[in-house]
Amino acid sequence: MPKSALLARRYTEEHEWVDAIDDGIIVGITEFAQDQLGDVVSVELPEVGVSYRHNDAMAIIDSVKTSTDVYSPVDGRVTHVNENLLSQPELINKSPYQDGWIVKMVPENRAQLDSMLTQDQYDELVGSAEK
Repeated sequence: MPKSALLARRYTEEHEWVDAIDDGIIVGITEFAQDQLGDVVSVELPEVGVSYRHNDAMAIIDSVKTSTDVYSPVDGRVTHVNENLLSQPELINKSPYQDGWIVKMVPENRAQLDSMLTQDQYDELVGSAEK
């Protein structure tokens, strides 16, 4: 059964990806973002149960090059964090869309997902960023 447009992976201009799941969303950073960061050396995760507004900083990724915030793609509450990243931050580099996910959230309004970038729109964004 094909994914509906609503359930297709979405992206933010801040280089987060979002997958809709039955009980919320999964959030991580994109391949492009992890490539720009270089080797990830540590991750500061948010606390489970904390609510964030759209574009609030909720996590920090430290790499050999820099430190960057991970922003909440929606208004919502963190329900799970990927604790594997605390001992294996390199999972963000090795598997940004699978093992390197950062948080799971319950959005207050799933309609916020509709305003995010599609794969084609995100590819266009990073294509212009690479020039």
